[in-house]
Amino acid sequence: EEEDEFKFDFDLLDATKIIPEELVPVRRVGKLTLNRNPDNFFAETEQVAFHTGHVVPGIDFTNYPLLQGRLFSYIDTQLRRVGPNFAESPINRPTCTVHNKQRDGEGRQTINKGRVNYFPNSLANGCPAHSPEGMAAFHSVAEKVEGAKVRQRSPSFADHHSQATLFWNSMASWEKKHIIEAISFELNMVETKEVRERAVTAMFAPVADELAAGIAERIGMPFTPAAGKKAKSKLAKSPALSMDRGPDASIRGRKVAILAADGVDSRHIAAIKSRLKAEGAICEVIAKVAGTLTGSDGKSIAVDRPAPNAPSVVYDALIVPGGDASAQAVASLGVAIHFVAEACAHFKTLAAIGAGTRVLEKAGVLPSMEGVITGDDPQRVLDGLVEGIKKHRHYLRNVDSIPA
Repeated sequence: EEEDEFKFDFDLLDATKIIPEELVPVRRVGKLTLNRNPDNFFAETEQVAFHTGHVVPGIDFTNYPLLQGRLFSYIDTQLRRVGPNFAESPINRPTCTVHNKQRDGEGRQTINKGRVNYFPNSLANGCPAHSPEGMAAFHSVAEKVEGAKVRQRSPSFADHHSQATLFWNSMASWEKKHIIEAISFELNMVETKEVRERAVTAMFAPVADELAAGIAERIGMPFTPAAGKKAKSKLAKSPALSMDRGPDASIRGRKVAILAADGVDSRHIAAIKSRLKAEGAICEVIAKVAGTLTGSDGKSIAVDRPAPNAPSVVYDALIVPGGDASAQAVASLGVAIHFVAEACAHFKTLAAIGAGTRVLEKAGVLPSMEGVITGDDPQRVLDGLVEGIKKHRHYLRNVDSIPA
């Protein structure tokens, strides 16, 4: 509410701060449904012109600095990227005709008639005219402002650490590990030792000793917790900030790779496709080359994507079906082993049936690892695969030995 604007220990207009959901609960204001893919990528996706200034009547703009900047930058971008009449292109124009006084210029789609586009005028009997008084589409909010206008930050802008501490305290153990690894990666590229040390002691130590110590260890510097004042937040932690969630209800829309070669067990392929399709997931057979594979029963199996064109990052999980000849061929294919190792390093669910387990082992993936399901019973393996995908990722998996 408007009267609550100043009740927080941070400035609502500070773009570097978050508003914890525990303090201001999220409210659903609408639903956007994506009901189809683009028919033409360039004409639609490449030329679509989103703009924060495109609002419906009844909505005005806050004083939020980033929004105020975007109101200019978005329109400036569209004018140069798409053209001055971007609002008339098929992907951007509204389904109802908009009557305004804009005309001419580059990329114009509408053929306007008449000699004038201004009001008042005598050449077109006063048309186009303004909407009647009282029916104007937009009214700015009348806001009373008092006091001296100065160029300075509010004192709360000087608080650089309390929300960082809140964020750190809200993370799960695996998230904290990822944060330390990410920061250490960047600091290890800093050549000057003193700069690295100052980053740890001045930037990260006030947030949490655990964070600073973890970074110091990875950049090869000693760290001793100081007795200095630590940042504190009125809110101890915010679970909404963490990605550590329980399993999803379904795997609908998830994408699963099936690594196979000639001699693959056809029954396994059929069982995998049937189960994943029933769960609403998408599965693709990946092989060395495009075309078809010959299954163990002599029947052809369509290859959905050749291995060089199937990076592991676009799949949520993988499974290797059985079949001695298939497993041996896949295990000898470098691009397939890299696929498996990379998927493992990204904490995705991995599964193998029967001889397919050899492919995982070749990539250094052990059956004892979290989120790795192997066995001779296809049904049991598929049950484990589905449940594993529902967890999205298996971040407690130790991947230090994985060459990816």
